[in-house]
Amino acid sequence: MSPTENHSDKIVIEHPASHIALIRINRPEKKNALHSSMVIELGRLLVELDRNDDIRCVVLTGTEAAFAAGADIKEMVTFGPPATSNNPRRVAAWRAIEAFSKPLIAAVNGICFGAGNELAMVCDFIIAGENAQFGQPEVKIGGMAGDGGTQRLPRKLGANVASYMLFSGEPLQVERAYQLGFVVEVCPVADTVNRAIEIGSIIASRAPVAVRNTKACVRTAVGATLENGIAFERDAIWRNSMTEDRQEGMTAFTEKRPPVFKGR
Repeated sequence: MSPTENHSDKIVIEHPASHIALIRINRPEKKNALHSSMVIELGRLLVELDRNDDIRCVVLTGTEAAFAAGADIKEMVTFGPPATSNNPRRVAAWRAIEAFSKPLIAAVNGICFGAGNELAMVCDFIIAGENAQFGQPEVKIGGMAGDGGTQRLPRKLGANVASYMLFSGEPLQVERAYQLGFVVEVCPVADTVNRAIEIGSIIASRAPVAVRNTKACVRTAVGATLENGIAFERDAIWRNSMTEDRQEGMTAFTEKRPPVFKGR
């Protein structure tokens, strides 16, 4: 994490209903881009909430225009993709988010790209606004999904659709995401968060231990090899980050011009 930048205050916690915590990503000036300090703070909060017996369900959301646009590209340009994606504190935070034992609902409006889409996929399911779109656009700037996207997307959507999204960088619009089961419900944008809280309250009314045990069973069913897959992904990101195309992609992004890739 940058010694001079700390955006942990952009992760805000609220308590909108009994037994429910709402975590809001609030960095609208950067479309909620996820700086490492924000991921670390999110992991810290979820560890606390996991230990809080009064909390039975957590809703995670952004703003009406963006859930999260992805990782913080400025941070990656400054420190390099490996130093960012493999930052030990960031990696530990992702593991803490993944290990959260209670139901975690993503309430997604607007763009949900890159690390934002990966964060939504860590959640147990997604409630989406009518303006939502989901994507892994990293390849457009010579990169790769760096926070579990290559492993989670095939598990959520199957290899065919995941390959299309990961290879092309093109997004899914919310209607298609709903048809494919990636999203479980579509709402008017103004209602997305309240609907997620309403569903969270229904879940919170069920037997908490049974719900947690059920979540553990679902994880075992669909993700038994996820940890090994993510380790493989991180190694691939390291190797990809050494290419000229990756440096060109990030430079072009910061210079607001199309990248010129040379295949090396």
